Amino acid sequence: MFQFALATVYLDDAPRAVLIAGGKAIDIAAATGEPRHADALVVVENWAALLPQLSDIARTSKAGRNVSGLRFAPPLLRPGAIYCAGANYADHAAEMALAKGQPVPPDPHDLGLHSWHFIKTMHCLAADREPVRMHPHAKKIDWEAELAVVIGREGRDIPQASALDHVMGYTAANDLSARDLAARSKMPDGSSFKFDWVSHKNWDGSCPLGPWIVPAHEIADPQALDIELTVNGVVKQRSNSREMIFSIAEQIADLSRNITLRPGDIILTGTPAGVGAGQGEFLASGDVVQVTIEKIGQLTTTLV
Repeated sequence: MFQFALATVYLDDAPRAVLIAGGKAIDIAAATGEPRHADALVVVENWAALLPQLSDIARTSKAGRNVSGLRFAPPLLRPGAIYCAGANYADHAAEMALAKGQPVPPDPHDLGLHSWHFIKTMHCLAADREPVRMHPHAKKIDWEAELAVVIGREGRDIPQASALDHVMGYTAANDLSARDLAARSKMPDGSSFKFDWVSHKNWDGSCPLGPWIVPAHEIADPQALDIELTVNGVVKQRSNSREMIFSIAEQIADLSRNITLRPGDIILTGTPAGVGAGQGEFLASGDVVQVTIEKIGQLTTTLV
């Protein structure tokens, strides 16, 4: 699937940055002799300089523990920011509009619009196979499979043509959403203060991420990856990253018009049709959600 990937796993009960290669987890700090490399964020911040050495370690190291049975942490325990693209697949935008009795929206390119994003905090992160507690004040918990981008090189006002040069790698995400907390019920529909994005999108465990980050050089075309999500083994979402309205490069360029992107920042690039809100179906305790992205792997989340 890939030659190697970057992950964070618990070794002797402590989170450590590792290379995943050949079914083994190789402790990066032990391999490089640099204690700071135990933190995956430090590895990402120095990715360009470390890449030749990491490639050599992944190819030649005889050390490492079997990946099977290891407990994963989120690949980055403390990312700088988590940006999430809204309505970035036309079929998803259409299903959400229809669910609300609204007309199907036009392509925002035709209106001269840029991509738009909301933010999740790092406190929302959950690891692969980590149980996620149901939101205690919501009854309509939804799933959203997303390709996630990890920034590896700082930039501001990044040209679209060179935007992918700022990408360190890719991983899988599930933008869990508390749909019934999205709108403040006592505010009028036309109010500027109607929507509550914090309650809707930011709660403990609402951003499962992982299980690892596949380096950008391992994925020739990030706009040609199959994406699938199942709930209890039943396919709910099935699409391809080519169906994005705004490409990854466009999103990087758009975000960097307003703020400097830094190593360790994460961009969730949008979700395709098939979310629960479009069908009036939502998650319950005990449900198992699996996001599978081609060339990356599978992210598993159990709701409890």
